[in-house]
Amino acid sequence: MNRYALPAATGAVLTLILSLSAGGLPTTASAATAAAATVQTPSVQGLPYDARRGVFTFASGLDASLPAVVQVTTLGQSRGPSSDHDPKPAQGGSGVIIDAANGIIVTNHHVIENGQKFTVDLIDGRLFDATLIGADKATDIAVLKIEASGLSQVQTVDSDTLRTGDLAFAVGYPLGLDQTLTMGVISGLNRSGMGDAIEDYIQTDAAVNSGNSGGPLLDSRGRLIGINTAILSGGMGGGNDGIAFAVPTRIMMFVVDQLRASGEVKRGQVGLAVGSLTAERARELGMSIVRGAVVYDAAPGSSADQAGLRAGDVVTRIQNRPVANAGSVQATVGIARPGAVLPVVYLRDGRERTANLTVEASDPAAVRIGAHAAMARGLTFRNVSDGAQIAVVEAGSAAAAAGVQAGDVVVSANGAGVADMAALARALQGTGAVALTVLRDGERTEISLPG
Repeated sequence: MNRYALPAATGAVLTLILSLSAGGLPTTASAATAAAATVQTPSVQGLPYDARRGVFTFASGLDASLPAVVQVTTLGQSRGPSSDHDPKPAQGGSGVIIDAANGIIVTNHHVIENGQKFTVDLIDGRLFDATLIGADKATDIAVLKIEASGLSQVQTVDSDTLRTGDLAFAVGYPLGLDQTLTMGVISGLNRSGMGDAIEDYIQTDAAVNSGNSGGPLLDSRGRLIGINTAILSGGMGGGNDGIAFAVPTRIMMFVVDQLRASGEVKRGQVGLAVGSLTAERARELGMSIVRGAVVYDAAPGSSADQAGLRAGDVVTRIQNRPVANAGSVQATVGIARPGAVLPVVYLRDGRERTANLTVEASDPAAVRIGAHAAMARGLTFRNVSDGAQIAVVEAGSAAAAAGVQAGDVVVSANGAGVADMAALARALQGTGAVALTVLRDGERTEISLPG
């Protein structure tokens, strides 16, 4: 980014204006000099200033990145049959080129979901068909590829370097408009708990609206810091209310690298079942904090079990990151490769302790039964009087996609009654589809858990 100071003449102009407003003209050169010595030009050191036009601007830092922001159109989205007489709707979103040489574009999973054809519009007017390399619903990231020359790309920066208060620029194609740039600040970091996904969002007040999905969040130098993915809106129309979320590059690059290598994302696990620390749970534990993740159980023989974690512990930090809720733990473990060591800080009986968790390769078919809970297929469940209650649904799991919710009580599986967590664990063993009957808010709900 080019940095400019105000031109020297500006100080003299300010001196003259201030002298006039004080009630008279300076009578001698020495008087003007004395006034200039006492009236200081406002400090603008570090702000980008275009001396030729006489304006403050961030254009010089952003210009190189804007051609890398593209419009993504998804065609043929449909969950059911259709015909040529019943055209399927198109959905628009945004994307950003991160590798110009290979035509690699990052966007959101929800932008391309269920699509049959994808097109990419460049800012120079060119239009290309795109190939889907892979997508990951748990992080809402997808990777497209186009065959084109003369592309631009953004520079990616480590999102761990961000600070609340940094300037942020959202770029995309919102509400049917051409490429649009909005400015705000980073208003929060490590946000989670917004939904059933791996979440460690950047929060910004830069205006983000429908159509911005998949577009980049840039810093003041035009470098990529995140992918715009969601907003919170209090209005009926779902418009911008100044609270938007972006997937940080720390998570984005982990997912993109795996999708480019194999077309899918493989995650590790540590055998730790956690829930968010609520005010009610904090009172039960006699704690005066409401930020953290409560351990429900550590699977027997798992890394969490070997590290000594047990039910009732409250995790407050993982991999040197503060833990706001269960989502913070899921986000960190969810992008860790098998073999990685994650230091954790936790509270037990009011005292702070530390441990190290070694990430293990995930086995979807594995079933683990602990003293207080069992785990299988991304679900953690425990005994209740009338069956097995779901305590945790792993973000991005098949169970989450099928609609299983924390709090559901499973009363039957494949037509057989479920008396306790061990019975449900046996039913979930293996990889076949399982039909579950659950009690939710007093009503029975049928859920098909895919194999």
